[in-house]
Amino acid sequence: MDELAGYQILSVLGHGASSTIYAVMDPRDQHVYAVKQVKLKSAGDQRFIEQALLEHEVANQFDHQALRKSFKIIRRRKVLRTAELLVLMELVDGATLEQHRPDSIRRCAEAFLKVAEGLDAMHRGGYVHCDIKPNNIIVSSDQHIKIIDFGQSCPINTIKKRIQGTPDYIAPEQVLRMALTPRTDVFNLGATMYWCLTNRHVPTMIPKSENEISLKRDLDLVPPGEVNPHVPRAMNTLILDCLHTEPADRPESMSALAARLRIVLHQVDRSGDVALGIPLASKRA
Repeated sequence: MDELAGYQILSVLGHGASSTIYAVMDPRDQHVYAVKQVKLKSAGDQRFIEQALLEHEVANQFDHQALRKSFKIIRRRKVLRTAELLVLMELVDGATLEQHRPDSIRRCAEAFLKVAEGLDAMHRGGYVHCDIKPNNIIVSSDQHIKIIDFGQSCPINTIKKRIQGTPDYIAPEQVLRMALTPRTDVFNLGATMYWCLTNRHVPTMIPKSENEISLKRDLDLVPPGEVNPHVPRAMNTLILDCLHTEPADRPESMSALAARLRIVLHQVDRSGDVALGIPLASKRA
């Protein structure tokens, strides 16, 4: 059986930019982990090493059931330089929201609530995730939620030198390179909820040239309840509030967002759950 730094490789879980993620087992106690292997192939790959280090630094600080835990860093050096980095992480078994959406309004609201609670723990610890999107939220078969990929996370009020984020989910202040706050994650989660419930993306950015992007100031959103009539009124209003261009107009905290999701769940319990009813055609708002 192949080994990696003394851990037995069980399978390959996926590939990313200059990285591979494996499922591994510690032969000493048979505990199973995920390992992200990042290799430095060129000078330009240094940023992937730095992102992996940051991901570990952030995730290692938290012990919340909705946040993927990172346990250990293993460096392999070559001529006084890190040539390879291994990040030992919690193995999360499940599918991302992008791969498999919850099948009812209640299950969607429950998933969003758990994400909000995990992000609230991050914010209380002084960090913003900065890249919440369906592909960074894993749902297990028993409906447990794990937020993953902390490679773009930063301390609250950080102003980044370059634009980082994912089109269709990125907040205006990320594009404008302004201070990043918990309300940045509120926007990212709002865009995620919008996509999950409507099968449409939020048109957050427009291209200016081959290597530039610009903020689309007027989102001109069709309310989610008009796209999908199964969306409860309280959830429709919450999502639109999360997607305000100005951070000050959004819910003030992830805790406040979570409280409103609990109201949605209460209303669903009173009126009865319904199938998600996603529109068949995927199209932009």
